[in-house]
Amino acid sequence: MAAQVNSWNEWDRLEEIVVGSADDACYEPTEPGNHPHIRNAAPGTAFPTGRKPQEAIDAANAELAGLVALLESQGVRVRRPEPHDYSKPVRTPEFSVDNQYCGVCPRDVMITIGSEIIEATMSRRGRFFEYEPYRKLVYEYWNADPAVRWTTAPKPSMTDEMYREGFWDWPLEKRHAEMHSFEFCITQDEVIFDAADMSRFGRDIMVQESMTTNRQGIQWLKRHLEPQGLRVHPLHFPLDYFPSHIDCTFVPLRPGLVLTNPDRPLSDGEEKLFLTNDWELVEAPEPTTGNDEMPTYCQSSKWLSMNVLSISPTKVIAEEREKPLHDMLDKLGFEVFPIPFRNVFEYGGSLHCATWDVRRTGDREDYFPNVDYQPLAEG
Repeated sequence: MAAQVNSWNEWDRLEEIVVGSADDACYEPTEPGNHPHIRNAAPGTAFPTGRKPQEAIDAANAELAGLVALLESQGVRVRRPEPHDYSKPVRTPEFSVDNQYCGVCPRDVMITIGSEIIEATMSRRGRFFEYEPYRKLVYEYWNADPAVRWTTAPKPSMTDEMYREGFWDWPLEKRHAEMHSFEFCITQDEVIFDAADMSRFGRDIMVQESMTTNRQGIQWLKRHLEPQGLRVHPLHFPLDYFPSHIDCTFVPLRPGLVLTNPDRPLSDGEEKLFLTNDWELVEAPEPTTGNDEMPTYCQSSKWLSMNVLSISPTKVIAEEREKPLHDMLDKLGFEVFPIPFRNVFEYGGSLHCATWDVRRTGDREDYFPNVDYQPLAEG
């Protein structure tokens, strides 16, 4: 029987993928893990609450449908999440939040590593139950193939104590000082990680320590994945003052090539892992849209330009306006498929964020033969 679930990296030929949906999306709630703001608004302007306007939902869904059509034209099987009412509040014994968010970005909560599906802990209250729209699909894969493994990471408490009090009110100087210790809005007491802070390189998994993934989360991933022969490497980008997800900062395109963010270099010394294994780090060109020109309710930076999706080691989908990036990728030997995706930006991501690849061809490879790695069991 052919494998139902198999994906070891970000670039092997794509066979099956989940594309998100904007149906019933809401504005992301203000909570200890997230203080959204209206771009270019006057200070003190309240962020909207409740369900997003239908025209905004329709505009995003039209672009997501365009992505589906392109993928299917390339022979990729596309799946979609189940309907979910994001307007329902979340209530637990420890916290409450008035509404949830959306199902546009499955990458944030779901990841495939080999034949294993992992549901991330998530770091924000409004996204506590964001795994639910994918459960029917996971059960389908689980029931169809006994080789499929399914792991749900431990849900954190999301109490007030899980977040660093006053983080969002810190002056810039204090924020910069804390950044040097990689201390963000989440504390280090509980296991916390978003799946989109992980990038797969065959046997090696890169994990960004960030606003949504802490050291306990990385420790859990190491303990879980190392017995399978995998190696987990924390990465840090000290000039990113609001780090959230690695796929707008450090994007592998094929074996030996990573697209990097010129505004967010790797922490000193961490580049050695790549350079000593003959990887080339290529800086992405300046995005065509500045931070002040991004969609009004988008909480992401201009570097969503880097959030490309690989169909294969030679084919890449990129947002249609990013012509300088298209030209660079073309010179690097890629066939570029430009598609419109700006209306999706409002929902927290671009092409890579809006997908969860379930199956790619290929096996686990070791792309880092020259590595000094000490497993926890030997530490």
